[in-house]
Parts: sequence; structure tokens; C-alpha cells
Amino acid sequence: MSSLKDKNIIVTGASGGIGNSIVEKLYEQGANVLATGTRLEKLEELNTKFNNIKILKFDISQHEKIEEFINNATEMLGGSLDGVINNAGITKDNLTIRMSLEEWTKVIDVNLTSTFLMCKYSIKKMLKNKSGKIVNITSVVGHTGNVGQANYTASKAGIVAMSKSLAIEYAKKNININCISPGFISTAMTDQIDEKHKEAIIAKIPSNKLGKPKDIANAVTFLSSDQSDYINGETIHVNGGMYLG
Repeated sequence: MSSLKDKNIIVTGASGGIGNSIVEKLYEQGANVLATGTRLEKLEELNTKFNNIKILKFDISQHEKIEEFINNATEMLGGSLDGVINNAGITKDNLTIRMSLEEWTKVIDVNLTSTFLMCKYSIKKMLKNKSGKIVNITSVVGHTGNVGQANYTASKAGIVAMSKSLAIEYAKKNININCISPGFISTAMTDQIDEKHKEAIIAKIPSNKLGKPKDIANAVTFLSSDQSDYINGETIHVNGGMYLG
């Protein structure tokens, strides 16, 4: 029997390709899933496909409403919270000398500050159960750097360091906080990359191919399950060997 059976789990950024795959995998493993994102039509599609999941439209950039969101989501899941997958994030790419303060601040606010607040208020719920799993989705470029993404890479690297601190703080409470760092994954976003650029990216990947959303979902499922109870403050790199951390 799956160790995720009847576990109550929130997935942010559920309306995107990776988020969709995470929801599907957790659902298949018997979890009670609440999917959230900013595109209601995409959430409704998920609800139609997996009619036992809960959906709740929410923009995680609304910092002052995150505690209320966690409270509402937990109630919709039956009053307790076992896991949170912080998958939502944005990009606003630009070369450093052209990057506006607004472009910098927006990405840091959404990717890092919102993830911190999601963790903070989720941990408050998990302390009541004396257990819980939080999985924060970072990125390979948070470890390697990337041209035109000083804001994005800083936010993703910040998530890794923050997760280590949270893991240390709450390990004795049986709450595990870990990260997954995807490499280049085949999604609607990467499909828009021209073939020449895509070939150059693939040439840097030892496995010579892009990853699939299910590769991330499989790692999320493991870190959300009882099988990962003795793993805390770690980052699992899912990138085909592009970066070996």
C-alpha cells in the first residue's frame, strides 16, 4: 500500500506542465490533493480529470493572504495537512545592467518570499500533527547561474539555503523540508525554444535529452512519502547529469 494513502497534500503551480504531473502522480498514489494556481480553467481541467481532488484558485504573490489560504486549503482537505509542494514560480529575464528593480523584486517576492511564507504557515499546521513533508522546487540554474537570470537564479538558490535552515529547525518535530532541482524539462515553455537553441541545451546534458514532467513528479512522490523519513534539508538533482551537486 502506498505510504501516501489518504495524505493531505497541497500543490502550488498546479496548472503548469510539471504541476499537472505532480498532481497526477500524487493522486495515483492515493493522496488527497488540493491543487492551486492562478488559472482557474486549468484547475477545472484537473478537477475533471481527477474528480477526487480539490481545487482552489490563489495567487501566491498575495503575501498577506497566504496564511488565510493555508487555513482554507487545510479545511478543504479535512482539517489536517501532511504535505506541501511549492512548485509555483515566475521568470522575468533580462541582462543585469538592463534589469529593473521591479523585475528583480517581483521574482524574489514570488519565488523566494512566497515560498518562505507557504512554508511558515504550513509548518504551523504540521506542528499540530508532529509530522509533515515540504518539497520546494528549485532549479539547476540556482546552482550553476544563467545569463539573463540574476533574479531567478538568486531566488532559486535562496530556496535551497532557506530549506536547509527550516529542516534544521523542525527536524525534531518530524517535519522534513527538502528540495528538488529540475534541469531542462520538456514543457510548453521549452517547446517554444527554437530548435537550434534546444539542440545547444541538449548538447550540455550527458543523457542527451530533456527530462519529462513525470521525472520531477516521481522525485516529489518519494520525498512526500514515508520512504524519505530520514532525508532532511537535501536537494535531489533531476537533470540528466547536467549538474552534479
